[in-house]
Parts: sequence; structure tokens; C-alpha cells
Amino acid sequence: MEELSYYEILEVTRDADKTTIKKAYRKLAKQYHPDKNPNDPEAEHKFKLCNEAYQCLSDDQQRSIYDRYGKEGLQGGAGRSSGGFDDLSSMFEEMFSGFAGGGRRRQNPADMDKYPLDMNVDMRISFNEAIFGCEKEVEFTYKKSCNDCKGTGAKDGKLSTCKQCGGQGQVYMKQGFMTFSQTCPACQGTGSAATDKCNSCRGAGYEEVKESVSIKIPKGIDTGNRLRVSGRGNIGKRGTRGDLYVTFEVTPDKHFIRDENDVYIEIPVFFTQAITGATLTIPSLRGELELKLDVGTKDKQRFTFRGEGIDDVHGHGRGDLIAQIDITYPKKLSDEQLDLLEKLQDSFGIESKPHESVLDSAIEKMKGWFK
Repeated sequence: MEELSYYEILEVTRDADKTTIKKAYRKLAKQYHPDKNPNDPEAEHKFKLCNEAYQCLSDDQQRSIYDRYGKEGLQGGAGRSSGGFDDLSSMFEEMFSGFAGGGRRRQNPADMDKYPLDMNVDMRISFNEAIFGCEKEVEFTYKKSCNDCKGTGAKDGKLSTCKQCGGQGQVYMKQGFMTFSQTCPACQGTGSAATDKCNSCRGAGYEEVKESVSIKIPKGIDTGNRLRVSGRGNIGKRGTRGDLYVTFEVTPDKHFIRDENDVYIEIPVFFTQAITGATLTIPSLRGELELKLDVGTKDKQRFTFRGEGIDDVHGHGRGDLIAQIDITYPKKLSDEQLDLLEKLQDSFGIESKPHESVLDSAIEKMKGWFK
């Protein structure tokens, strides 16, 4: 059983004014609305509690009764008015009409296009092309308003009132005391429908045209980045042309791994090179670099080369190249190699047996456990 008061449900104080109560309700209703929390019984329950609390506290008469007698005083509908319901209905139409494409206003069908003017194409480029930039030819298909039907999709441009929405462009659904609207699926919000389909475009309202354009891809472009080509999108009824957006996907490289403007490369190092601190020649994005290992370099140790990474696509400097060490060991040893390694180990004396000084005391301590 819910023990919270209406004020606690809406998270306001008992002396809160109507503006504060309404603001709190809008916030919580959006948070717990079923459209945003599908298949969530707890959110649905909280949503209903918020509605119940707001119905009461938004009405001066009901709020007065509630403050004096609690919920029991409201039983039987005494003093209940319809103002709260109307307020809720209009509020929810305002708050959630965006889920279905907007409010009740609609444009003249003659001015509305059946498709967005801006369009997008995807392009895959190589790692090398992304790092250094390049020029590419983009082939795409854009939409152009049908001349015969003037983009309406109707024969001779003749339209009639949409039967499903009655010309409103919106269809409405009631859920309790709330009314929700959504764009009419039959006419896409125009309020009109074709009496007969246009023979040229078969009712689509547009024709498709193939085109190509050369674009210059800047250095440092990355997967997910978009490039806008002005005035190369779809063409609307009035001849207005939108923009073309090219979204990039960069093919990963076999050796270099990108992390924003930094680039990583794994360097295999033989254990003797790591021990002696050898100097290696390694590849970079722009040639070769000299890597001087530390004496006793550790596995996975990183060495950073400042400014040897990727140019920022917006021109804000350049990232780094990070070389990560991967120490390798021999899989087999000949008798001669084994003998040499044993002699090398003996030459270090006690230094070659660090485990003895660390573990001897632990062994002695353990023996004492069983006495």
C-alpha cells in the first residue's frame, strides 16, 4: 500500500504554489511515462501516482479538502471538478506530441514534400586514406519532385480529403483522460490523398536521379564523421535542394590501432633485447623511428613519440604514436643455449634467485602452523 502523501509523490513541499507543482509533475511524468518505459510495471505505477497527485493538488478545492482530511476526504468525488482533467489532457498533448511527429498544425499539402531534402550516403575508406586525406568520387541517387503531378503523387495533381483523418493530418487516441495525437499514417500528415495515382511516378511523388560528385576528404577523418556537400541533396516541390551528407567508415589497419588522434603499435621484442636495452627501428605513420629500450624493459611497457600520431580533423594539432612492447621468449633451447643460460644465471649469484629471500621466511612460518 502506498504511504507517500501527494506532496511527497511530486517531491514538493506542502506550501508549494501551482507553478512549482506543475513543473514537478511535468518532470516526473516525462520520466515515468509508459512510452519511455515500455514493459516497466514500477514506472507505470509511479506514473499513475503522479497523475493522481497532480489531479488533486492542481485543483484548489480538492487540495483544500486533501490538506484537511487526507485521501479519505476525497472519496465519493466530493468537490471534484473537471478542470484538472482538461489541464492534464492539454499538458500531455504538448509534452508527448513529439513522439508522433508534432502538434496539430499542418502545412498546406501543396507545400509539403514526401521526403526530407537532406540525404545521407555511407562511404568506406582505407586507414591510409583517412590518415592523410584524399579525394573521392561519390555516386548517389537523389529524389526529384515529379513534374507531372507536381510532387503530390496524384494524377494531374488532384487531391481529395484523406478518409482516415478527415483532413486533419493527425489521428487521435484517448487513454483514460488523456488524448494523444500522431501523424496520420495514410497521408503522412498532409490531410489529403490522391484520387488517382500519377502514372509517371506511380504515386510516389518523385523520381530518382543518379549523380556523382568529387569530394575532398580532410586528414584525420574517422569512423562516424560526416562531411556535408552543400546543395547536392534531394530536390523539393519548389525547386529547393537540400544537402548531401557523407558518413565515413574507416577500415582498420593490420598494425596500427587508432584511439582518436593517438595511434598504437605493438613491437615484438626478444627477451635478450629487453634485458640489454637494445635500440630498434620501428615503423611509424610517416616513416621509421628509432626506439631505444630501457635496460630491463618490461612486457607491455609503452614508449610515446609525441606528435607522431594522427592530424586532428578540425586542425587542432596532432596526436601521439605509442609503441607497446610485447616480449617474446624462445620456445625451445639447445643444450648449448641451456648451458650458456645456466652459466649466465650463476654469474649473478644470489641476485638470480630473488624468490629464496622472499619465500624462505614464508616457508618457515608455514611449518610452524603444523607443530
